[in-house]
Amino acid sequence: MKNKQNLYVLAGMVIMMIFALPQASAAESDNGPAEGATAEENSAWWTSRGYIAVGAGIAIGLAGIGTGLAQSHIGAAAVGAVAEDQKNLVNGLIFVAIPETIVILGFVIANQIMGLA
Repeated sequence: MKNKQNLYVLAGMVIMMIFALPQASAAESDNGPAEGATAEENSAWWTSRGYIAVGAGIAIGLAGIGTGLAQSHIGAAAVGAVAEDQKNLVNGLIFVAIPETIVILGFVIANQIMGLA
């Protein structure tokens, strides 16, 4: 039952992100649409900026969720291994640090996506 509740919370967060980010990015004005653009072109420009922000948020969010899931299992196994033998501490730390590279990759992808805006 708890997994189903977690899924509902995650779905709610994704829905709030989809509805909130286009308006949040539309509030920023660095270059803006071309002058003399019609209202439809103006709206399309701001909407595209919003979707770019949503894409960057999804890249970081999914990378963070994947890393959290991986580290929860790896961390528990590493603590158990260290409890049995102190020599496993270095291996445990290395295995816990490896999933962090996924989040770094998520930040790189999000940075590249936001560079399109």
